[in-house]
Parts: sequence; C-alpha cells; structure tokens
Amino acid sequence: MKLPVIKHLTQFIEVNDEDYIVETLETLEALTEVPSLKDEELDVIGELISNMYGALEVHKMVKEGMPQKEALNSFMKRVLGSIDS
Repeated sequence: MKLPVIKHLTQFIEVNDEDYIVETLETLEALTEVPSLKDEELDVIGELISNMYGALEVHKMVKEGMPQKEALNSFMKRVLGSIDS
C-alpha cells in the first residue's frame, strides 16, 4: 500500500463519489479471474485493489469526523500492525 496513492484516491472520493471506486474495485476483482494473467499483472491489480480499499476506509473515518491526516496515519498504523503480527 502506498500512502500517497491512498491520499490521492481519498481526495478523488471527496470530489466525486465513492461509487466510482466501488465500481472500479468490482471490475478489477473480476479481472483477477482471467486465467491468462501473469503473476506480475496480478500483483499490480492487487496493489491497486489494496490502495482503493484503503482509500474507502480512510474516507469512512473522515466522514465520521476524523481529520484526513489523522485518518491516514491511523489506517497505516493499523496496516503495519497487522503485518507485524
């Protein structure tokens, strides 16, 4: 996951609508089922999916009243904490 990408996607959601991200996620998830995709291609799609889900989570925290910077930091701490476990 890349924090600058998540931040950019969060800003995109604020300007537009989270439905764009949700529909894109559905499309990317459907693409992962293509049997001819190479591992590298699946890795790229997986990274995009992870960043988009991260942006949706950060957006949710911001909607609940948390400042964006704090929401981003909180999300990344949670992600890093789950990796360390």
